[in-house]
Amino acid sequence: MISGLYAITRETDNTAELLLDVAAVLRGGASVVQYRDKSGDIARQHEQASELLSLCHQFSVPLIINDSLRLADLVGADGIHIGRDDGAIREARLILGADKIIGVSCYQSIELALKAQTAGADYVAFGSFFPSSTKPDAPLAEMTLLQQATHQIHIPIVAIGGITLDNASSLIDAGADAIAVISALFESEDAAATARQFADLFLAETED
Repeated sequence: MISGLYAITRETDNTAELLLDVAAVLRGGASVVQYRDKSGDIARQHEQASELLSLCHQFSVPLIINDSLRLADLVGADGIHIGRDDGAIREARLILGADKIIGVSCYQSIELALKAQTAGADYVAFGSFFPSSTKPDAPLAEMTLLQQATHQIHIPIVAIGGITLDNASSLIDAGADAIAVISALFESEDAAATARQFADLFLAETED
């Protein structure tokens, strides 16, 4: 079950620093980690993904690989996140197996989410909900999208894009099961404390 704080890594060639940063957000309460690296450096990606997988399992947290089915299979990751052009869900399921997590980017489209759900995805992601430094040109999604999705989508819903401690609650209130965060986590002065604050937002929602 994908829920809570979904941490997405920053791209870096400093593996030791990457591991320290991810360890901090895991201590703070991240419930999912996605490894995202667009460098094309296969050796680096393999090293970092392998190290992150071991680290995440120390915290009983799944590691999801962004885009690369080959890398996810090679390191034995817990799942993969694919986009509109990153390959079919059926192919990912065939290669990775029935027990792996498959997430799909659905951008601003309920239709894409419904297709992904029917095809066997384990969660869908919508966004960008706010301006994002990672994808500054990404079209923005309306908050009503989450509200509509909760009535039609029966797998976990992840919100992504420009999420901060100031705006995360609005997404959770609108129906997001998880919030995917990069910059607000890894650019904070204390990643563990920031992760804890994000994770606590979900506890507050449960108490309400």
